[in-house]
Amino acid sequence: MEKNLQFKPETLKLIKEVMSRYPEGKHKSALLPVLHLAQAEFDGWLSAPVMDLVAEVLSIQSIEVYEVASFYSMYNLKPVGKCLLEVCRTSSCWLRGAEDIVHHIEKTLGIKEGETTPDGMFTLKTVECLGSCGTAPMLQCGAQFHENLTFEKVDQLVSDLKKDGARKTYFDEVTVTHY
Repeated sequence: MEKNLQFKPETLKLIKEVMSRYPEGKHKSALLPVLHLAQAEFDGWLSAPVMDLVAEVLSIQSIEVYEVASFYSMYNLKPVGKCLLEVCRTSSCWLRGAEDIVHHIEKTLGIKEGETTPDGMFTLKTVECLGSCGTAPMLQCGAQFHENLTFEKVDQLVSDLKKDGARKTYFDEVTVTHY
């Protein structure tokens, strides 16, 4: 592990709060939310040293962290843009135009699915069901769902995200307190 790699004090405080929800010796149960916090703090992805840090904080083996992080698509094991656009590709969304939305995003941003824009702002990813079938097609960017998508809504979203310029994460203060 990198010698100087550590969580910011405010992140470590949140991690300890999440860990306190589980009995002593069962802190591994906090792994999913702690991985989200780590990913949010370390530029939207989990490097091996970051996963080692998570293992150290939770007092578990690094391999246990690697197994979980590599299983779930919500964890990124390589760098991603500040705004990860995750378009649902399962039945309801696909039937209601998700494929067209993906192609529109690819054309708009000049990238293909799985790629990141040269400026590091956007990464496009297709994912399995995000649980919003009644409002298909949809995508998730950070903690926010964007539903009933049209090309116009996508264009407005991309424009708004560019103006904002901030990294979007799955976790915000509200999410952490309810996790």
